[in-house]
Amino acid sequence: MVTITGEYQGGLHCSAVHGPSGNALATDAPRDNQGRGEAFSPTDLVATGFATCIATTMALAARKHGVEIGGITFEVTKEMSADAPRRISRLTARMKMPASARSVPQGVLEKAANTCPVHESLAPAVEKVIELIWE
Repeated sequence: MVTITGEYQGGLHCSAVHGPSGNALATDAPRDNQGRGEAFSPTDLVATGFATCIATTMALAARKHGVEIGGITFEVTKEMSADAPRRISRLTARMKMPASARSVPQGVLEKAANTCPVHESLAPAVEKVIELIWE
């Protein structure tokens, strides 16, 4: 279990602290939703969690096969719904795979990506697209 503490600071701005490490982050509402857009929005953090969870879960799967796949880079795009209620409608993660990833048996990394905990936790209504780009 992990505890995160935080505070709403006004002006649509929050701060949060990760209990185990003490690392802090800030959030701000996006400009298209009355905010200043000066930090990650809460939904930006969901998108970030999606991509980093995919990378981490693939790295764990590769490690089981004796392969380190450091150097994965990613780009994640978040699309919000046009209708109410405001929500994430689509997440697209483009994962650029390092050459070392080719040493992992075929299909292992794809399965890991599509079953990472964040992917499994998102509502079915959120379209989830994962593209693995191989060097």
